[in-house]
Amino acid sequence: MSEVVTAKKKGQMVVGTFCLYVPDEIILALDGISIGLCGGTNFSNYAAEGLLPVNVCPLIKSALGFGLGKICPYYLATDFLIGETTCDGKKKAWEILGKTKETYVVELPQCKDRPQARAHFIAELKALAKKLEAASGKKLTPENLEKAIAKIAKKRDLLRKVHETRKADPVPISGKDGLLVSQVAFYDDPDRQIEMLGKLAEELEQRVKVGEGVMPKRTKRILVSGTPMAIPNWKLHDTIETSGAAVVAEETCTGTRYFQGEVKATGETVDALLENIADRYLGINCACFTPNEGRLEDIKRLVKEYKVDGVVLYTLSFCQTYDIEAQMLEKALKQAHIPVITITTDYASEDSAQLKTRVEAFIETL
Repeated sequence: MSEVVTAKKKGQMVVGTFCLYVPDEIILALDGISIGLCGGTNFSNYAAEGLLPVNVCPLIKSALGFGLGKICPYYLATDFLIGETTCDGKKKAWEILGKTKETYVVELPQCKDRPQARAHFIAELKALAKKLEAASGKKLTPENLEKAIAKIAKKRDLLRKVHETRKADPVPISGKDGLLVSQVAFYDDPDRQIEMLGKLAEELEQRVKVGEGVMPKRTKRILVSGTPMAIPNWKLHDTIETSGAAVVAEETCTGTRYFQGEVKATGETVDALLENIADRYLGINCACFTPNEGRLEDIKRLVKEYKVDGVVLYTLSFCQTYDIEAQMLEKALKQAHIPVITITTDYASEDSAQLKTRVEAFIETL
């Protein structure tokens, strides 16, 4: 946090984001700092009471509480926030936060397979670039954008290397620690993270080479798929891994979606590079899109690559998009003879015993 404060004093732009559909490449190219906003615990909810209905996604309620209650230092450090239209709840949340902090919203197309959707998102990214240029006092050029694309690509590549070591049996890193590595990607300085991810990847690859694992060989292997898990939401991973199984992959925005796909660094103009950025981000299969058939294919592919024994479809309470999609995915996975269970929960601990009972029973069937 002290590094962010120092950077602000030197005139660097600090931007708060809440989703991986806000491209880090554009912010970094303009010498800006991108920080993920807090939203993974319910202890901030009191600050949002009275502003929201009871039946609201816990992530949104938590994030609003952190911001409005001035609890999260990252909110306070930002010059402005960049939101997106990935769910109806967040659309309204941006309006509320916008009353206390300048907020710019990027409109994400909902039917991404249509040609006009791509054109629309490219236009949105161009508008975002102009907003960031005005805020930073700097100009986006092919040179600084290419450099930023290369740096973020390096970070994603190393993050991918870390996660690919989890394909080994025994698994060299716990699912909880693997999740934390991905969560930190939304907060840490890219250069430092590149350095540390490189060291971690080497250590994990060495563990795999000598057969060293954090759990016994042939431990049941679980893929978690669903809503994002913001720090410090490790509830499900903790439940699974204290029940005798290993979480080996996350098909989530705080998992494989973060590092899948690459931005083509070829392009002689800013517009061409922004088009490449748009193509990469539209390739991410989030439940906010309709249809979203690519997500099922992603899950099936990860099941094979990570030798998964069972899939846990994870949904935060009152998240209609993921909840509805989970029902369709569960049916499709069962038809493919892939063991699956759907878990819907929030940040509270009241259902921990019930959750553990269900998870243990599922693991016993594998």
